[in-house]
Parts: sequence; structure tokens; C-alpha cells
Amino acid sequence: MKIGELAVETGTSVRLLRYYEEQGLLESYRLDSGHRRYDDSAPTVVRRIRALLDAGLPTRVIHDLQPCIRPDGTVAECKLETLQEHLQGLDDRISALSETRTSLAGLISATQAREATVV
Repeated sequence: MKIGELAVETGTSVRLLRYYEEQGLLESYRLDSGHRRYDDSAPTVVRRIRALLDAGLPTRVIHDLQPCIRPDGTVAECKLETLQEHLQGLDDRISALSETRTSLAGLISATQAREATVV
């Protein structure tokens, strides 16, 4: 499969496919002309990469997870702790953002209340 065909089939840009390859997430082989070719599993691999990126995982973690990803897209026990750590990190950031939002909302309310009494 040519890179353009893979891009169309997966809805992923050619530039991103090249990036995935540079990061060791996607494998290709080269023809004598230097053109990339991908095997039949490439669309599945790209969709899996996109799903993991959508789950908030960086490419370096996806690279580490790849040997433990089952054909159905689930992750074997060997990397479950990694996923749990990333989930905890998301929970921590959500909590911090919630606190920041509460502070900002309080500042806005106090400012609006003051402006209402000044007028």
C-alpha cells in the first residue's frame, strides 16, 4: 500500500504517517525507487495509534506499549500499570484545573459584585 492510499484509508495526513514512522510506531519498507510501502496491517496499526493518542498518550508511551497491544486493541497486563499512571495524571490535572476554574470564577464574581455597587 502506498502512503497516499494509507492516508486516505485512515483519514490521517501523509505528514503524520511519516511522523509515526520516525517515532517507530509504524513500519514501512522501501522500493528501489525509494517510495514507501506498507503492509496490509498498516491501517489497523494507524487506527490503533490514533486511538491511543486520543486517549492522551504521548507517542513515546505508545511506542513502549506496542509490544503489549493485543489484536483486539486492548493492552496486556505487562503495561496496565503504565495506563493506570497516565489515568492518575489526567485525574490530577483535572483536579488542578477545577481548582483553577473555581478561583477564576470567584475572581469574576467578586469583580462583578464590586462593579455593581460602584455604579
